[in-house]
Amino acid sequence: MEYEAVIGLETHVQLKTQSKMWCGCANAFGAPPNSNVCPVCLGMPGVLPVPNEEALRLTVLTGLLLNCEIPRHAKFDRKNYFYPDASKNYQLTQYDQPSTARGHVDFEFTGPGSADGRARVRITRAHLEEDVGKLTHFERHSGVDFNRAGVPLLEIVSEPDLTSADMAYAYLNTLTEILHQGGVSDCDMEKGMVRCDVNISVRPKGTRELGAKIEIKNMNSFSGVRRAAEYEIARQIEVLSKGGKLVQSTRRWDDVAGITEEMRTKEHAHDYRYFPEPDLMPMAPTDDWLAEVKARLVELPLARKNRLMRDYQLPAGDAEVFKSNVPLGSYFEAIAKTAKNPKALANWLINNLQAKLAELNAQETAEQAALGVEPADLKLTGLADLKFPASALLELVALVEAKTISNSAAQTVFAEMFATGKAPTVIVQEKGLAQVSDTSALEKFCDEAIAANPGPAADFRAGKVAALNFLKGQVMKLSKGKANPAAVGEILERKLKA
Repeated sequence: MEYEAVIGLETHVQLKTQSKMWCGCANAFGAPPNSNVCPVCLGMPGVLPVPNEEALRLTVLTGLLLNCEIPRHAKFDRKNYFYPDASKNYQLTQYDQPSTARGHVDFEFTGPGSADGRARVRITRAHLEEDVGKLTHFERHSGVDFNRAGVPLLEIVSEPDLTSADMAYAYLNTLTEILHQGGVSDCDMEKGMVRCDVNISVRPKGTRELGAKIEIKNMNSFSGVRRAAEYEIARQIEVLSKGGKLVQSTRRWDDVAGITEEMRTKEHAHDYRYFPEPDLMPMAPTDDWLAEVKARLVELPLARKNRLMRDYQLPAGDAEVFKSNVPLGSYFEAIAKTAKNPKALANWLINNLQAKLAELNAQETAEQAALGVEPADLKLTGLADLKFPASALLELVALVEAKTISNSAAQTVFAEMFATGKAPTVIVQEKGLAQVSDTSALEKFCDEAIAANPGPAADFRAGKVAALNFLKGQVMKLSKGKANPAAVGEILERKLKA
């Protein structure tokens, strides 16, 4: 019997706020254990939570970015459970009336479940909740750090529309790209800002009834999600193929061993005894408040990529770079509207400017790190720090397009532009980089090259086409790199065939 996988994801994303969800404690990473805590986030008797309005805004903004409906009534609930990382013995979350509902994410994907290289995953909800503490297990004891307790956390629940580990991986990358570019979260996985619960079941291919749902808890890398899903799908199919039965349960992923291990049978909603949070009023967003949030919407990455390909006739690879690197893409668009050849401009930005900035920033990072500068305090060179105006790149491209300078000379011009800020035409004049296109001058260089290299000349006449490239190289040496390569090739070929 052939089986198919059904996957749904619960993605937990830390919101980009300065303070926690219910108090003024800092929402910051890396502080000493239990230093960013107070009676409110620890749930001490007699305290009252006060909602962080920015977290409420970011939740609704996420809903809009994910094409969700925004209900006009939402509330918080208590999710009751007893575990060392929950000092309150409950978690404040949203249960039956969340702040967003019924959306979707479109993303690029080629494989089962896609159509024309695209796929769509429906979003059940994106609801706001608080994070809990972090458990650290030592050799003979465990400790809990409550710095993370009370940090605003967004849980984005997908419908079981994913059909493979690769599809889940593509969806997660798109989702975090949307959230990061939308200003919702930094999505820094090394700092625990994104975690994922993976719900997997398998069923006979062609049937509609879902199998037993197995949850893999607290995945902290997308590559781990992909590997865990691949393993778990294969494991479940093997169990069923041998006549076994799967039971709804929660498992953990052992990244070293590359296996999932059962933790406990799966809880159901009623096990948590949800009830409305009595210390918080329900939320009823007004038209004006929603309008303020909508004003913060950004263009979705996939929509931006499609627009760049359409408006500037860019290939998919170039548009992909500008989709991911928003500052570079904005820099391109600021000058591309007047460019005669947007593709050539894009090539210079991606292959030269981006590469030069990356090289420079790697050097600056190493130098500052050696001086003890913390990563958060690093001062790196960005587009705003360039010594030349953006229009200078248009000028450089125009010089190459007009064959005033060669491609190799253009590299020299760009390096000088980057270092000094001088205009391309000035650099060309100062360094004498203008390309020689005068026919009489080129004829003389070609005659000298042929006379000095009778062997390669004879080889070309005998049918060895590659010999022409050698002779072209000799002409370039004689002209000190200034000869027009295309014109040189034509002249050499004409003379050798005469």
